[in-house]
Amino acid sequence: MHMKITKLETFLVQPRWLFLKVHTDEGIVGLGEPLLEGRAETCAMAIKELESELIGQDPTKIIHHWQAIYRHAFYRGGEILTSALSGVEQALWDIKGKALGVPVYELLGGPTRDKIRVYSHCGLGDDPEQSAANVRAKLAQGYTAIKTGVSGGRPPRLIETPGFVETVRDKFAAMREAAGPDIDIAIDFHGAVPPATAMLLIKALEPYQPMFIEEPVNCQNVDILVDIARRTHLPIATGERLFTKWGFREVLEKRAATILQPDISHAGGIFELRLIAGMAEAYYAGIAPHCPLGPIAFAASLQLDASIPNFLIQEQVNMGEGYLKEPFVPVNGYVATPTKPGLGIELDEDAIAEKLGHDWKPPHLYDEDGSVCDW
Repeated sequence: MHMKITKLETFLVQPRWLFLKVHTDEGIVGLGEPLLEGRAETCAMAIKELESELIGQDPTKIIHHWQAIYRHAFYRGGEILTSALSGVEQALWDIKGKALGVPVYELLGGPTRDKIRVYSHCGLGDDPEQSAANVRAKLAQGYTAIKTGVSGGRPPRLIETPGFVETVRDKFAAMREAAGPDIDIAIDFHGAVPPATAMLLIKALEPYQPMFIEEPVNCQNVDILVDIARRTHLPIATGERLFTKWGFREVLEKRAATILQPDISHAGGIFELRLIAGMAEAYYAGIAPHCPLGPIAFAASLQLDASIPNFLIQEQVNMGEGYLKEPFVPVNGYVATPTKPGLGIELDEDAIAEKLGHDWKPPHLYDEDGSVCDW
């Protein structure tokens, strides 16, 4: 008698997350995070629509279920359906690992590393002095890599002024001076900078050698990303808004980026990211998984990170503090490779009960003329 799925349960968790529990008739519960930021309730409904396909099924047939959910939809992929599928896939791996008594990465060929490097976010300040203070505070916490963003006092325009470019440059330069040459500092353009302005900023930042330029433009037009990549020696990173192996194919084929950033809760789940990492390896590209999400997505990302040879660094905003019974603890910028079965985590149900429910929406930005800006 095979184990069977009996229930799919989702719940909104502050500040902006959606958690999933997949229950089985043997009492094993798998955890996943099927979230698309700002569309939590839509993802919850997408999970509910999957109940008829999964309840009564063997949860250990992970790839079979992935293929059935993805291909039987006819209209394949998209950020909502693929995020829902990603969370389900994480939960099924959690169940299988718990049933076999091993971490998920053991089912993917075993660990490739003993510890996993993470970076912390660190915003540019209002001025260079505050920017330097911000990075010093992160270094005091033991991090050896941080990521900041573009802050020029207002949303970037189609073509920017020297003053805007100099403002961003001076703040980043202050961060570099405060951190020194042996600390990695990446900068995220968030796909919100027009191409002409992106090139102006990249040229200004080159002397300070950012670890990578993330999403210098939105990757809807890969050829524009290629143009930027060819004009700078700095590593280009992209991928948080790409889904499944098919979404990353063109980026790799055109060598538009040397660092891919698939999100384990958006791009298809743990095994799909393993396939993307294999594709990237053939192009000598590294993997730096996107994860500005909750602790379940982070735990799932660690399982991937532990199993791939071309892992670079892991994003995180919450390692489980206030959500997990045993949060992950960074030491000198690294998290130890997990050793417990499945995803290796257990929710702190009492703490989470106080954080249920949210209505988080993305920020709405406008230029001074009232026109819409990206965020």
